[in-house]
Amino acid sequence: MWRVQLHKINYDEREYQAVKEVLDSGWLTISERTHSFEEAFSNFLGHDSKCLAVSSATAALHMALLACLPDAGKNDEIITPALTFIADQNVSRIAGIKNVLADISSVKDDWSVDSGDIEARITPNTKAVMIVHYAGFACDMARITALCRKHGLILIEDCAHTPGADYLAEDGSRQSLGTFGDAAAFSFFANKNIAAGEGGMVVTRNPELFAKLKGLRSHGMSVPSFDRYKGRAVSYDVEAPGLNYRINEISSALGLVQLEKLQEANEKRKKLVEHYYNRLDDVPFVSIPYRRFSRGKPNYHIMPILLSEKTDRAKVIESMKQDGVQTSIHYPAINRFSAYKEIVNSAPKAEYVSAHELTLPLYPEMTIEEVDIVCDALIKCRY
Repeated sequence: MWRVQLHKINYDEREYQAVKEVLDSGWLTISERTHSFEEAFSNFLGHDSKCLAVSSATAALHMALLACLPDAGKNDEIITPALTFIADQNVSRIAGIKNVLADISSVKDDWSVDSGDIEARITPNTKAVMIVHYAGFACDMARITALCRKHGLILIEDCAHTPGADYLAEDGSRQSLGTFGDAAAFSFFANKNIAAGEGGMVVTRNPELFAKLKGLRSHGMSVPSFDRYKGRAVSYDVEAPGLNYRINEISSALGLVQLEKLQEANEKRKKLVEHYYNRLDDVPFVSIPYRRFSRGKPNYHIMPILLSEKTDRAKVIESMKQDGVQTSIHYPAINRFSAYKEIVNSAPKAEYVSAHELTLPLYPEMTIEEVDIVCDALIKCRY
């Protein structure tokens, strides 16, 4: 058993009751709870966001690519982050678009994708840019949106880490992450700030794009299954080819409760991270990204640190495991995966971080005492 595990779900009686109500209703696929979740999430993001709940963030990213680039060909390119979960590259490959990796801004402080490196990677074949707000810290959205407008590129935000985080503009205004691009994808996987087990949300502010996404979610059918179940329709048309990327009512019910708890949960994460900072600031073989700056309000999705070059990460992981502390890595280098060895463009800063990053436990119900257990286990490592 772990003394401190990497993540725990933040559930109480409200989640259990929400699931019971769904089961008692006798209907498990998209209906009133999903529509309520979509409306609540749209209001939460603001900025005229239109939201569709789907089966995962990966589904949301795939739908966004299919809707934004319906005519993409094998010579077309998309610039994706070199430091991210593999879903960004997977959906691009499946959509038939070539991945070009963009490096992060700096090894020590800023692991967000570098706007300058994005621009350096643009070619006549570039059709889109996909970014990830790593760990819930905003990318440089002023520069990224400007260069996408300048070059006429689609912008897709991978917001798997970001519910509750925002961007602070130079004029003092704030804008929710996920409302800058042509489309955005949120995740409700079990370890996310909104945890529904599985599920995601695809977001756009474009009404025409929203209509395309709605068709893609459910086989292109003109009438949803719930309307037929209720007798409001007998049959349906298929208006365009689509997929089955529907969320279920249980996940939507959990998502609604988690959304209500999000602000408080993120505040708890912040206090825990600040204690991590206090304990680890003077540890010589550890540095912490985003420690001295941010471009807005983060949501502290994970607690990443960078081990020194001389520190043996594998030995640190094993030592902490022996002390009952679970850790992880966010993320292995993309071009080290068997399926992506053909990606040859260099992203040296991201590759360095991939080789030396370690993720420490973080979740809303974690205690200060548990943070101390983690830090004590880490600090004693001298590998």
